[in-house]
Amino acid sequence: MDLLATCFVLFPAFAAVIAPNRVDATFLTLTLFYSINITARLQHAIRQSADAYNYMTSVERIDEYGDLPPEEDNGGESGRLIETSTDWPSRGEIRFHNYSLRYQSNEEATLKSAGKSSVFQGLLRLVNRSCIDGEILIDDVDIGRVTLKHLRSRISVIPQNPLLFSGTLRFNMDPLELYTDEQCWKVLEIVRLKETVSNHPQGLHMPIAESGHNLSSGQCQLVCVSRALLRQSRILLIDEATANVDHETDEFLQTLIVDEIKDRTVLTIAHRLNTVANNDRLLLLNDGKVVDFDVPDKVLSHL
Repeated sequence: MDLLATCFVLFPAFAAVIAPNRVDATFLTLTLFYSINITARLQHAIRQSADAYNYMTSVERIDEYGDLPPEEDNGGESGRLIETSTDWPSRGEIRFHNYSLRYQSNEEATLKSAGKSSVFQGLLRLVNRSCIDGEILIDDVDIGRVTLKHLRSRISVIPQNPLLFSGTLRFNMDPLELYTDEQCWKVLEIVRLKETVSNHPQGLHMPIAESGHNLSSGQCQLVCVSRALLRQSRILLIDEATANVDHETDEFLQTLIVDEIKDRTVLTIAHRLNTVANNDRLLLLNDGKVVDFDVPDKVLSHL
């Protein structure tokens, strides 16, 4: 574009030098004036075109998401949902029965009787039923026979990348307003955020920027931990929760999990040994299959 714009300036400039008496001076001046401005105009046009293309990608995605089929929630092949007790799951016992998972119905199974992050997707039923074989039982209840809302409301998740929304701290901890302010303060004290929040003029209603940009990465993760503690679910899924925090916060979270969540079933995905060294059992996977499942000392001795 710059070369093309330069040519527009070059031709009238040559005309003025080669044949100064044959070209009208007024017309030549006007031509040069507009030609010089073409470079900036073309650059601006290209930039606007690129921006429009990028923004239309968002439109394409929204259109694609709008046409997504609803998640299957009819009880599976039997077509019969079941009702669980109000305190389900009370034990937090999880059993995989001949379970395998594929991300596409025509692909090879990525989860063969057990697996890594695919385990979490299976527990939360994030994969279409046609890509699943076998079943997952929580307290002897097939999770495929309960509604998605009921299932997911009974499981807490601490993600690798903290998930925070634009709003207040209170909203991010308890978006459905199911708990009291006293319960929120108690949880903040456990995760060592009480002092920080107390020093803010708005307290629990302190503003949180989109994705928690006004907090440190460690504070964002602690807010997610406080949300999980507040729900008191019997099952907690931790997906590399300490991957993006400093060493001090990492150690604190490990201690917190041992002290405050010891009465729950906690499944942790980790790539660092110190993250899972205090767990009751280690599950070692390779190519979607279980290689070893035992206490940490025995599993680590086989590595």
